[in-house]
Amino acid sequence: MRHNVAGRRLGRGSNQRKALMKDLAIALLKFERIETTLPKAKELRSFVEPFITLAKKDTVANRRLVLSRLGNKEVVQKIFGSDFISRFQNRPGGYTRIIKGSHRLGDAADIALVELVDYTLPAETPKEEKTD
Repeated sequence: MRHNVAGRRLGRGSNQRKALMKDLAIALLKFERIETTLPKAKELRSFVEPFITLAKKDTVANRRLVLSRLGNKEVVQKIFGSDFISRFQNRPGGYTRIIKGSHRLGDAADIALVELVDYTLPAETPKEEKTD
C-alpha cells in the first residue's frame, strides 16, 4: 500500500524526475506559458507555485532558497522583480492555469497548456503590405 506517498512517478527515477520538474519550472517562469503532457502539467503546478509564494517576500533567504532549488539566476531575478511579483501580490494562491488540449499524434498522450494566470499574448506587430 502506498500510504502517504504523494506525486506521480512519470516513468522516471527520482533524479530524472527532479531534473524534469526543475527544467519545466524554469521554462514556465521564463516564458510564462509552456505546452507539456497533462500529468507533467499537474505535477508542475504543485512544484512552481511555492516559488511564486516565496517571491512575494523579497528577502535574501528566499532568493537563496529559490536559487538553490532552480539553479538559474536569470529566472530568480525575473520572479523577484517588482513588475513580475506585483501581478500576484494580492492573489493568495493558484498562480498557474492548466488548459487541456488535444492528443499528441505520435503516442496519443494528452497535451496541456500551462500558463501563469495573468498571461496575455504578446502584441503582434503589424505586417507591412507590399506594394509593387
